[in-house]
Amino acid sequence: MSENSLSESKAFLETLGISEEPFGVYYTAQEPKDGFKPKSRILPTLEDEKGNKIDWVLVFESFSCVMGLIWRARKKGTSAYFSRENFGCFGGAFYLGFLRRPLDFVARFVSTGIPNRFEGERYLESPEVTKMFFKTIDPRPAPAFFCVFKPLSLFTDFERPELVIFFARPESICGLHQLVTFATNDFEAVLSPFGPGCAGILTWPLHLLAQGKSKAVLGGWDPTERRYVKTDELTFTVPWEMYLRMLSRWRESFLVTKTWDSVRKKIERSKKAWGEGSSDQSKK
Repeated sequence: MSENSLSESKAFLETLGISEEPFGVYYTAQEPKDGFKPKSRILPTLEDEKGNKIDWVLVFESFSCVMGLIWRARKKGTSAYFSRENFGCFGGAFYLGFLRRPLDFVARFVSTGIPNRFEGERYLESPEVTKMFFKTIDPRPAPAFFCVFKPLSLFTDFERPELVIFFARPESICGLHQLVTFATNDFEAVLSPFGPGCAGILTWPLHLLAQGKSKAVLGGWDPTERRYVKTDELTFTVPWEMYLRMLSRWRESFLVTKTWDSVRKKIERSKKAWGEGSSDQSKK
C-alpha cells in the first residue's frame, strides 16, 4: 500500500477504535519469506479415503487450523500462508480451494460423527445436509500455489489483496457495518452465512464476488474456532474495492458526528475492561 493509503487507513482505524491492523488475503506463486505455515504433507483425495489409504493417526497428529495459524500471525504481525502441500486440515484445504471434493470424514465430523469412532461437532444435522452445504458454498479453485494472509502494511506496491479482514469487537463492528451501506448504497451489503471461520473470512466473500455480489461478511461464529479470536471479537471481511470505497468516504459519514463520539466512549470503556490501552496491540 502507498504511504498515503496507509496514513488514511491509520486515521480510519483510530476513528473506529480498532487498534489492530486489518489483514489482506491473496493467492500467489511466490512463497512468503516470513510467516507461519502448516507442516508439509500429502493432501489425500476422496478416492484415497474410499480406498482406505489415509493414515488417520498421522492426520490428527499434524492437524493445524487455518484460524489458529492466522491467530499466531496476528500476534507476531506477520504472514500465515497455505498451499496444497501445507494445508493444515481437510476442511481448510477445501475452503481455501486446494481440495475440490471434500472428504466424507469432514461431512461426518461437522455433523453426527461416527458412533464408537469420533464425536461429531453437530453444527449440521446430518452428513447429507453437510454435503448440501459444501455444494452451496462451492469454493473457488485456488488460482495460485499459495494462499497468503498478512497485515495490509506488508503488501508491496506489486501486491493487491482480494479481501480485507477486520478483527474487532461489536462496538467497532457497528461502525464498519453501517459504513458499508453508506459507501455502497446497498441496504443488504452485509451478510452473515453459516460456516467455519476460514469460510467467513475467505470462501463466502469470494463465492459472492463470483456471483457478481460485492458483500461484506460478518463472521467469527464457529464455536470450535472461537479459541482463535479475542473474547467478544468477530471478523468482518470486505472485498478490496469495497475497502477502498470505505476508506475514501468515511470522513463524509456518521463517523465524524457526535453520535459516533458516544460510541467511541463505549469502545474506550471496553478496552479498559480488557486491559487494552488505545494504542495497545496485545491480543487478549
